Amino acid sequence: MSTALTAHARAWRPTARELLPLLVAGALVLTAIAYPLSSGSARDVVSWAIVVLGSVLSVAHAGLSRGARTAAGVLALVVAAAVAFESVGLATGFPYGSYDYADVLGPTLLGVPFLVPLAWLMMAWPSWLLGGHLARTTRPTRRRFVRVAWAAAVFAAWDVVLDPQMVQAGYWTWASPSPGLPGIDTVPLTNLAGWLVAGAVLMTVLDVLVTRTAVPDAPRIGNAAPLLVLGWMTLGGALAHAGWLGLPGSAAWGAALAVPVLVVLAVQHRRAGAGTG
Repeated sequence: MSTALTAHARAWRPTARELLPLLVAGALVLTAIAYPLSSGSARDVVSWAIVVLGSVLSVAHAGLSRGARTAAGVLALVVAAAVAFESVGLATGFPYGSYDYADVLGPTLLGVPFLVPLAWLMMAWPSWLLGGHLARTTRPTRRRFVRVAWAAAVFAAWDVVLDPQMVQAGYWTWASPSPGLPGIDTVPLTNLAGWLVAGAVLMTVLDVLVTRTAVPDAPRIGNAAPLLVLGWMTLGGALAHAGWLGLPGSAAWGAALAVPVLVVLAVQHRRAGAGTG
């Protein structure tokens, strides 16, 4: 018995390739826990640390799981998309609505703070990965469309939790925050619509990019690290909003938007178990 248990433990021991993303994800989660417990300039430092760790995790995981070309492509594509959408949004109000960034976010490119493309990187890659999980039981002819649709929806839903928190921190303000989602009076509905549009475009191109650049025989690693970060930043963020940040509306929306994802994953797991039983 002990020999069998030892062999099983060795089989589950993460390799150095797998350990790096997990360590970065762990550091990010611990840093995120510090956010509601900090204030003032210390909270600004925590915000930067979260975003930097999240963007490093996305690029590192893309490279370790699919090769250096994919990692470089993800970095270039997401940063370019973020600057393009955000600069147009600042100049025209499309597709999010009219808003302004605070000076506290530091240096900018075309009016877009450097922190913002890094935040997109943190959000985009885990959203695309989760979209793939949610679409895996779909018929092959429809799988790419469903994967992109799920990824764009997850990408937008993440911002439903994130945006009220950033407005509360004073990082940006909306010219006309109404009408908004019930319970959220600081962020307009146009922002959610804009994130769905941006997400659909970004995830479509990202899907093509990964398909064309991924190394077929690249050493595969699991998606645990980026999905852990996605789960913590949404559900953990909702908990922080309810318990410490005084944002019950976004907390409720974060929990509610997680339900369809959890239901689909549970159904898939049940079907997989029935298929092997």
